[in-house]
Amino acid sequence: MTVPTPSDSDTSRPPTRSVVRDGRFIRLWCGTTASGLATWALPFVLGLAVLDRTLTAAGLGVVLATRTVGFLLAVPVSGVLADRYSRRAVVLWAGLAAAVATPVIALGLGGSVLVMAVAAAVVGAGQGACRPAFQALTAEVVEAERRQQANAAITLAVRVTTLVAPAGTALLAVVLDTGLLVVGTGLLWLLAAFLPPRGLPAPAPTGERPRLLKEFGEGVREARRHPWFFAGLGALAAVVFTGYSVTGVALPLVSRDRYGTEAVLAAALTAYTVGALAGAVLVARWKPRAQGWVALAGLAFYGFAPLSLLLPVHPVVVFAAYALTGLGIELFNVPWFTATQREVEPRLLARVSSLDFLVSYGLAPVGLAFLAPAIDVFGWQPVLAGCAAVCFLAPAAAALVPSSRGFSRRARV
Repeated sequence: MTVPTPSDSDTSRPPTRSVVRDGRFIRLWCGTTASGLATWALPFVLGLAVLDRTLTAAGLGVVLATRTVGFLLAVPVSGVLADRYSRRAVVLWAGLAAAVATPVIALGLGGSVLVMAVAAAVVGAGQGACRPAFQALTAEVVEAERRQQANAAITLAVRVTTLVAPAGTALLAVVLDTGLLVVGTGLLWLLAAFLPPRGLPAPAPTGERPRLLKEFGEGVREARRHPWFFAGLGALAAVVFTGYSVTGVALPLVSRDRYGTEAVLAAALTAYTVGALAGAVLVARWKPRAQGWVALAGLAFYGFAPLSLLLPVHPVVVFAAYALTGLGIELFNVPWFTATQREVEPRLLARVSSLDFLVSYGLAPVGLAFLAPAIDVFGWQPVLAGCAAVCFLAPAAAALVPSSRGFSRRARV
């Protein structure tokens, strides 16, 4: 039986012109923003610990690696749990787990890297458990016609945080030690746990529950019912594996070796964030007829990143390429999330979302590990040219799938 969405079941709820006037969405937005800020802040704060010598660079790598492992292990499990039980409850317990484990990381600073790593794995698991549950909770809290605006508002908050938070954290570091800053990220997780509103009640149990793996497989089968989803996910995975890796590995090296300054790295990343902000603002209200094709075209913009590093161009060209890349990724992200919330059967939404996060986030560290050795073996130009080609061609191939035009199996007028 399909669980109805609020837009299906609550016809008496008066519509509002904008999600920013909806108190329930504001609570959800604040919760997701707090979780995103906590997720971003921890690596930066631990980087400060390396600078003040309370943590070694190797220790930082171990802690961040275990956090990623915790995230990847939790994502598929949480997708099943968020569909099996209340999405709001999964957010609550995931946020509480991360909030409790964060002070343990602070206790391990200057002492045991093992303690920090175990606690970081729990924090990563909380982060991973929140992501699909938040996606499904958004579909429960926000009516279908306003979800694109809601998703744009959420991603806009993430980009603003990325832009302004480094300076804020650096200022706090003047008056607070690193341990207190780490604990502060735990307070953010408490906000993420308690702020979001209630969604729909948990589905009633129907006999004996199948195993988690079998339930996750049901989500994979649901995803396969939507050819546009599998095609888009494949394109996203290819772009993450190549284009994202270029930004993480090649851009710092090019900034240092070709331009002789880290300022190019900082300016390119800032341009990316500014472009993403512009993309989120644009896509909040723009709904083109062929929305899927526009989204895939935006994803293909990521090819401009490796292309700008391929030849010795003026730094302004690099900045413009990264601004286009940021713009394009939001032209993809917001319609992608909105279409998933619209098209996927509601009782399976968290599982399908967890598949999305598992593939995209799981390939990111693999690509980062692959790119540097590939450059050593094949050289700069072939690798960057190959990455650019993949970023352009993978979304184009996904666009050939008939249902990709509108990210829908139904004909849309």
